[in-house]
Amino acid sequence: MLLPELRRQVLAANLLLESEGLVKLTWGNVSGIDRASGCFVIKPSGVAYADLRLENLVVVDLEGNVIEGELNPSSDTPTHRILYREFPGIGGICHTHSVHATMFCQSGRGLPCLGTTHADHFHGTVPLVRELAEVEVEEDYEGNTGHAIAARFRELGLNPEEMPAALQRYHAPFTWGKHALDAVKNSIALEVCCQMALGAYSLNPTATPLPAHILRKHYLRKHGPGAYYGQK
Repeated sequence: MLLPELRRQVLAANLLLESEGLVKLTWGNVSGIDRASGCFVIKPSGVAYADLRLENLVVVDLEGNVIEGELNPSSDTPTHRILYREFPGIGGICHTHSVHATMFCQSGRGLPCLGTTHADHFHGTVPLVRELAEVEVEEDYEGNTGHAIAARFRELGLNPEEMPAALQRYHAPFTWGKHALDAVKNSIALEVCCQMALGAYSLNPTATPLPAHILRKHYLRKHGPGAYYGQK
């Protein structure tokens, strides 16, 4: 069996989706990549989380070829593949249809940073990515989803390691991280921040973003060379 340790990480990460309330039915998937081999491990398509086993995870290369596995990989595999190619600093990707984050996708709004909880995880507004054109959907829906996310990050000048999330218009969120479990952690944080923002807007429709100096402080105390949050 190829990449046994990575398989264990990816299995644990996929199982977290259900236990953390990020998915219903089979509406989500997690992958993790081994940069040395250029292969990633991903959940098989449509398999219930309770039925997932190490042996039925699928190994795919960055050209989209199935290297090991008898089941079809997730239908979102092309999106994962493009993001791994476009964002070389990431090690894991998570896609869910978590309720509050998907509300932002469906309403066509990015997620402004309204408070320090958000700033601890995302360095600014989580971007909304445009909807795909009809020809993009017909040609390569999932692959073009990845291209649209990468293009939006280039357009905004965003560092994907500082902004490990995107809200795909009409679809749902994608997050990523240093590894598969880190990507799920960012999905959890995104969902909670979306829920907090919706509550804040319901209490105060004119709520304003967190001042830049507070955002910067909260982000940098957890990330980067000067970080001091947590233990060494």
